[in-house]
Amino acid sequence: MSDNVKRRDFLGMALGGVAAVGAVASLYAVKRTWDPLPSVESAGFTTVDLSGLQEGHLSTVEWRGKPVYILKKQSGSQKVEGRDFEVNGALYTVGIQICTHLGCIPGFDEKTQGFLCACHGGRFNASGVNQPGTPPPRPMEIPPFKIDGMKMVLGEEGAEYQALKKA
Repeated sequence: MSDNVKRRDFLGMALGGVAAVGAVASLYAVKRTWDPLPSVESAGFTTVDLSGLQEGHLSTVEWRGKPVYILKKQSGSQKVEGRDFEVNGALYTVGIQICTHLGCIPGFDEKTQGFLCACHGGRFNASGVNQPGTPPPRPMEIPPFKIDGMKMVLGEEGAEYQALKKA
C-alpha cells in the first residue's frame, strides 16, 4: 500500500506541475494578445509641417493606414464652420480622404477645388462636406489633430480639433 501511495503522490504532483506550467503559458498568451502591436503604437501620431503647403494644392499623408488630406485654402475662400480652422491667418481644412458612401478614395480636382469619387459619383467640397443629391450620406471624417506652431500632429486632440467638434 505504501508503494501505491508514493506513486499516486508522484502522479498528482506531476499533473499539478503540468497544469501550473500550462496556466502560466496561457496567462502569458493572453497578455501578449492584449498588448497593442508595435505597428499600431508607431502609427499613432503623424507630424506634418504646414509651412510648406501652397494655397489650393492638396497634400496627402498616411495616418494609421488611412489617407488624410490637408488643404491650405485659397485666400478669399469662405470658412466652413465645423470643418475649417486658421493657423497664422491662413485657412486650412483636414479630413480622412475616404468616401463615406462605400469607402472609395475620392480624387481632388484643383480647378473646382472639390473631391469626386469616381466609383459612384459622390462629390465633396474642398472642406470634405458631401454635396446634396450625391451618394455619400455624410461629410468625410476629421481625424483628431493638434496644431503646434506650424506643425500639425495627427492622432492627438488639440484645441482646434475640439472647436471643430463643438461646431
